[in-house]
Amino acid sequence: MNQLRLPGPLVSSEWLSENLNHPKLIVLDATIIKPAVAANTNVAIDETNQISGTQFFDIENRFSDLNCSLPHMMPTSEIFSKEVQVLGVCQDSVVVIYDRHGIFSSPRAWWMFKAMGHTQVAVLDGGLPAWISLGLPVQRKAAMPVQQGNFSARPNKELFCNADLVNAALQDDNWVVLDARSEGRFYGREPEPRAGLRPGHMPNSLSLPFTSLLNGFHLKDPESLRRIFAGKKIDHQNLILTCGSGVSACVLALAGELAGFSKLRVYDGSWSEWGLPSLRPVVES
Repeated sequence: MNQLRLPGPLVSSEWLSENLNHPKLIVLDATIIKPAVAANTNVAIDETNQISGTQFFDIENRFSDLNCSLPHMMPTSEIFSKEVQVLGVCQDSVVVIYDRHGIFSSPRAWWMFKAMGHTQVAVLDGGLPAWISLGLPVQRKAAMPVQQGNFSARPNKELFCNADLVNAALQDDNWVVLDARSEGRFYGREPEPRAGLRPGHMPNSLSLPFTSLLNGFHLKDPESLRRIFAGKKIDHQNLILTCGSGVSACVLALAGELAGFSKLRVYDGSWSEWGLPSLRPVVES
């Protein structure tokens, strides 16, 4: 069996289909329900169909710090290692992650793996919708017994940051803070889907809605992404990426990496922390 290597941080449905039976490949579904939907309904994730061999990467319950009041905060390296071992992930596994929206929560799982020291990880471009649109096979969800993995995290603390670093970066021209929320939320014209948060944005931050980086279910091509970042007058600066709860900020991280940026950090608390009533500055214009 040939060695399996990823072509980059994003793989196509065709690539995944060609390599789906490779013994080193682990396929994960990292779908979460979007917060605006979750706030208004009791819908569950549709698990009717899945790509063959998929394990569920449960961001909400298994891969968040449940001892923290903020949503989707990174778990400890010990918990992360234990949970991905259950999914069969080993040190030499090649991990491909998708979600059922196209590109939404799968980049969060990708960034988490990177932050835990695993480099052979990629996002499926277009997710399950793209896979199905090509007529590729899906199967009914079923319990998939897997052999315990031996993954051991080697955390890279440079990929996430806290509010203190964000506060300093907002006043430093060597940094740019990009907000992945919609412009309506950024400017306080739309309500936050999570109760108790102030409207608006961080002073000196820039709006870059994650949806502006998409072409349907897919991420835009690298050249288009480079033009979008260039339009924000970003070249060599350190980038801090934020959103509502640290999920769609990782779409910006994926797009930034594809566009050639390497100095990327995700603000894990994001607006769920910054937007709480506090002395942290907020503007609406």
